[in-house]
Amino acid sequence: MKLQFYPILLILGNLWGCSVNSSVDYQNLSALDLWYDHPAGRWEECLPLGNGRLGMMPDAKTDSETIVLNDISLWSGGVQDAGNPEAARSLPQIRKWLLEGRNDLAQELMYRTFTCGGQGSGRGNGADVPYGSYQILGNLHIDYRYPDGDRRITNYRRSLSLNDAVARTSYILDEVKYTREYFADFENDVLIIRLHASDVGALGFAVRIDRPQAFSTTTDGNELVMSGQLNNGTDGRGMRYQTRVAVKLSGGGKLSATDKQLQVSEAQEALIVVAAATDYKVADIEKKCRESLDKALKIEKYTSLKARHTSTYQELFNRASLSLSSSVSGTDTMPTDRRLIAYATDPSDNGMVELYFQYGRYLLISSTRPNLLPPNLQGLWCNTVHTPWNGDYHMNINVQMNHWPVEITNLAELHRPLIRLTGNLVESGKKTAMTFYEANGWVAHVITNIWKFTAPGEHPAWGATNTGGAWLCAHLWEHYEYNPDKQYLQQIYPVLKGASEFFLDILIAEPQHGWLVTAPTSSPENAFYMPGTKKTANVCMGATMDNQLLRELFENTVTASTILDVDNELRTRLRQTIVKLPPTRIGSDGRLMEWLEEYEEPEPQHRHVSHLYGLHPGNQITPAGTPDLAKAARKTLEKRGDSGTGWSRAWKINFWARLGDGNHAHLLLQRLLEPTFTSEFNYTGRGGSYPNLFCAHPPFQIDGNFGGCAGIAEMFLQSHAGTVDLLPALPDVFSSGSFDGLRARGGLEISAAWADKHLTSARIKAHIDHQFRLKMPVSDTDYSFLVNKQPVQPEKTNEIYTLSLKKDDILQIFQP
Repeated sequence: MKLQFYPILLILGNLWGCSVNSSVDYQNLSALDLWYDHPAGRWEECLPLGNGRLGMMPDAKTDSETIVLNDISLWSGGVQDAGNPEAARSLPQIRKWLLEGRNDLAQELMYRTFTCGGQGSGRGNGADVPYGSYQILGNLHIDYRYPDGDRRITNYRRSLSLNDAVARTSYILDEVKYTREYFADFENDVLIIRLHASDVGALGFAVRIDRPQAFSTTTDGNELVMSGQLNNGTDGRGMRYQTRVAVKLSGGGKLSATDKQLQVSEAQEALIVVAAATDYKVADIEKKCRESLDKALKIEKYTSLKARHTSTYQELFNRASLSLSSSVSGTDTMPTDRRLIAYATDPSDNGMVELYFQYGRYLLISSTRPNLLPPNLQGLWCNTVHTPWNGDYHMNINVQMNHWPVEITNLAELHRPLIRLTGNLVESGKKTAMTFYEANGWVAHVITNIWKFTAPGEHPAWGATNTGGAWLCAHLWEHYEYNPDKQYLQQIYPVLKGASEFFLDILIAEPQHGWLVTAPTSSPENAFYMPGTKKTANVCMGATMDNQLLRELFENTVTASTILDVDNELRTRLRQTIVKLPPTRIGSDGRLMEWLEEYEEPEPQHRHVSHLYGLHPGNQITPAGTPDLAKAARKTLEKRGDSGTGWSRAWKINFWARLGDGNHAHLLLQRLLEPTFTSEFNYTGRGGSYPNLFCAHPPFQIDGNFGGCAGIAEMFLQSHAGTVDLLPALPDVFSSGSFDGLRARGGLEISAAWADKHLTSARIKAHIDHQFRLKMPVSDTDYSFLVNKQPVQPEKTNEIYTLSLKKDDILQIFQP
């Protein structure tokens, strides 16, 4: 890291914002506020708001403000048949060449025959092809009109409170204080903007709404209505949407509707309410908008409207908290963009870690809700019709990383949209399995969308990986591990079974050891040199990640089958196959092998580290259980390096935490928070965080935010290896602190406090009857244990305590 780079970034950051005379009241700052002393100069500086379905990002400018609007379900494209009849016919020859080590020829044949039918994702620009793209809902423009004066602005401040999910803007212009509040109403499912002036009659503005294409705007009484239909890539008649905007005045003023805009003058307070709907699973979008708008407008008091929103949001957000000691003074009063720059050179600002951790939880709560859709590559927020990589669901790390914080940070119900999406892929995945592989069961490859796309991508270099569905199944199982429930297990079992049946049908024996392997496949997006040449190839057999995923999938299916007492024959077949899968192996250089062969890599520091899936998020590599593999994983990470795209850095935080190296995990957290001020596509050596703390791939991709949040939690609590491990990877800089409300597998909710890296107390609540093994930091002092305030003495073996709790029991641990 070149320290001299950051002053330049600071200068650029100041240039991007509007120049305003700022004098901020620091008394009003909260530890969980993002705040700035200038308006947003670009989208990646805007503050995100969302209620899981609707979102907005205001730039908070003082003259003409633009608020980018989003609806999680607004997609172009449509359902398509992406089958390719040539694929199955060419599969025997592809496999023959792979078995002969002629991967380059196999890949060339796949270029011609073993890709999806049609245009696929449009090479990441799918807005006008059947695959489609997640798209911006619209731009709400507010043009402000002020009384005559010298137009001097002072005391400018904009902020986002994670505590109540409300953004605020305030400034003084010619001795009049103007304030704005924005929130995506969790209770009424609308977007709210409240405008207020300290002087009667000083508030005036005009409201317009548009989007880059496919829209028309009209007025309906004193309301704005924008509607349109997106391109489905075939006949043009894709998804329909409507957005309706109303203004409610309080304390006087004039409201009129003219020339496709609403105009307000001589007012003091105004409430702008935005309702929106798409016909994705909504039969009557006009009725939906009308009802949502009317419901919000009928609430007379703004304070009541906001209070209900905050209460609904806090039911989720307040479940978990984190408090860390900090040796830094002053940085907590810096604007967030400058604080980000300061953190890059002095990472002792633990308040920044607390903020980033809770920001990840905030973004997750804001970008998904039960019974709808999971967060996509950009969560809920985008500002174009051609969202990068279509804003879709990438199944070779990205959509999975989006859900890593869900269980451990106590937001379990937010896993359900991904679980539902996985179940919805089964029917399409069955057709793909038969068309491409002539196999039973179901399969999904690298990319999918709301239209249930499961075929390989249009380019085998990245699109051949066929374990996307297997990785999704890991999330179905993880939700069960954290929330054991037999009825839920019965619901997901057919999905696990179908995924397992597919791989049982398509595995082939490789010639050297007779192991059963996937073929064709790839190690996601990574390439290797053909032996003895500098010719690159991606397509292979039995990539290490595949072997780890299939072992996990098969074992989970066996366990589920045993619990449910079904499918004895399938269970036997799976057990017989598990022992024939390739083991995770160590190469001659001491690193974990990524492929069956020790290929030379063109890019040794590639952003993907997929062959460490067994370390994280899997559990097949642990320092205690497989020390040699853990040592090889460490060496692999050292070779890969600490740079990479934003999400790659986030994954490495989790890797190092699983290895018990808190200091290295913290170093990667610092790298994840490295200031980034470019949104140009860049895969190599770039990454970090934008001024609004969005993760930079670059461009923006939200998985890094979620992966970083999960990685922070993994430093304090792990439960993947058969034990509940308290404080497994504490960095030195986190020597004292506490957390509350984190969750462990087995239905446990845990709080803990520590000082000088020694556990001082812990509290564990059982949500089901559960026996578990507990590991705590080595201490010079014995701990005392109480269950429901009664002393107990758990069995102890080699620093591992064994305890049994009944549902709703509370275990307290403390130093006497």
